[in-house]
Amino acid sequence: MSNILTSTSPPEFLVKFYSALPPSDARHPRVTLTFAQSLDSKIAGQGGQQLILSGKESMIMTHWMRTMHDAIMVGIGTALNDNPQLNRKSRHLPPLEPASNGHGNPYHLPRPIILDTNLRLKLDCKLVQNFNNGCGRRPWVFCAAPSFPDDAVFARKMKLLTDVGIRVIQVPTEAGQIDIRAVLKTLSELGVRSLMVEGGASVIKSFFRGVSNPSGNFVDAVIVTVAPVFVGQQGIRYDLNLQSSSELQHVHSEILGKDAVLMLKSHGS
Repeated sequence: MSNILTSTSPPEFLVKFYSALPPSDARHPRVTLTFAQSLDSKIAGQGGQQLILSGKESMIMTHWMRTMHDAIMVGIGTALNDNPQLNRKSRHLPPLEPASNGHGNPYHLPRPIILDTNLRLKLDCKLVQNFNNGCGRRPWVFCAAPSFPDDAVFARKMKLLTDVGIRVIQVPTEAGQIDIRAVLKTLSELGVRSLMVEGGASVIKSFFRGVSNPSGNFVDAVIVTVAPVFVGQQGIRYDLNLQSSSELQHVHSEILGKDAVLMLKSHGS
């Protein structure tokens, strides 16, 4: 197998894993839930604080995964706390010749998707800057519909976001939260065939609740990076036992540097 630190193509184990999965269907894109966790299954620190768990090799894997998906999703908490770029960072993948694809990046860039119920995304975030500087794709923000038709505050927020280049899409809510099924259906209708969900903790938990409900499962694959550290009781964990889940099947494991990568697929995939 080629060295992931120097290879100019995606790791063979990733290509093999995705080639064995079925394509998307009309209901939703093919969804990959991916995240890093500690040995004690923690995915965030106290209060949802970001934890840097992945080593260099598994971080490179994550960036290769981004080039293999149409879109990448995070929640508003991650967007506000981490101010992510959600694209391929030059220090993680080898340089290639520039491409004439509208953003000058030789690698495929995924569409940034943000779940933002109340339109709290900052107008000067890196996602907006990248798009307006020609080095990123237009972000799509999914939000809840306003509480009443003439909600002036909502209308103002929507206009401000639209003016800086963001596409705002309203979807129904469920128990006060954005309806994930509605988001996925809309993405499919807009031509998104593959979606990579990176977090944060609340978004990961929302998708795992679907895994626990076979009739409502919309996760096709789960790729988990396990870092050799303990976070402790103050950390946030997810609600699903991957080992005992009847809806997920272990397909492959890979050692990348100090990390172990677990690759699972839904029994329906």
